[in-house]
Amino acid sequence: MHILFIGYGKTSQRVAKQLFALDHQITTISSSPKTDEYATHLIQDIHHLNLSQIKPVDCVYILLSPKQSNVDGYRETYLNSAYSIIQALIDHPVKRVIVVSSTRVYGENAGERVDDETSISPKDEQGQILAEMEQVYLKAYAERCAIIRPAGIYDGLSERMIRLAENTKTYPNIHWSNRIHIDDLSCFLAHLLHVEHPKKSYIVTNNLPEPLHEKILKIQKEKGFPELVLESQNETGKRIFAMRMNETGFKLIQH
Repeated sequence: MHILFIGYGKTSQRVAKQLFALDHQITTISSSPKTDEYATHLIQDIHHLNLSQIKPVDCVYILLSPKQSNVDGYRETYLNSAYSIIQALIDHPVKRVIVVSSTRVYGENAGERVDDETSISPKDEQGQILAEMEQVYLKAYAERCAIIRPAGIYDGLSERMIRLAENTKTYPNIHWSNRIHIDDLSCFLAHLLHVEHPKKSYIVTNNLPEPLHEKILKIQKEKGFPELVLESQNETGKRIFAMRMNETGFKLIQH
């Protein structure tokens, strides 16, 4: 099977390596040079794609990341590019399109439970743009398309979290956070290629929502930092659960 990756960052690279090991042919599109020997790498602008010279594509993974996280950055990277990507693939016999979106399309922010059956209801412009992007791909590819909505992607204990733990003296409320390790996300993306009848969308999270202040407290205790004081019991954020992911038979590696 010939698999095309549009966007080739850390997650895509992990997925591609797994799929190459299963004897799939890998082609990637990115804005900078890549060196993985098992893939054919093309440098192209996603807004002006030309895929006429590559072998017929069977499956596409779309994993994009905006250079700027503002509204314009989201619109340019996620929504505007979708139309050119679909047009560039029009002559290819694509059997599956896997698009990575975000749980930002869920607008709940008072500690509510969110799962795959929850209707999307974005509360900011970036979330709305992601929702619109999802609909563009679903309209173009229908049952061939699967939307992936990861929770917060992490790869070990980040320097940002350590600095946050070192500098946080108080926390205003109980803010629910949700995570998925990058290795689990990449393994699920590879796994989904072989699911016979995929659903239209999948939340991907470790199913262990945790108040952010508790996560910070754990680091503070491990590092010997002064421990924060929680100022109120008010809840923000959302508690996210991945039901459809589990139904595919996928098992998490990390937690």
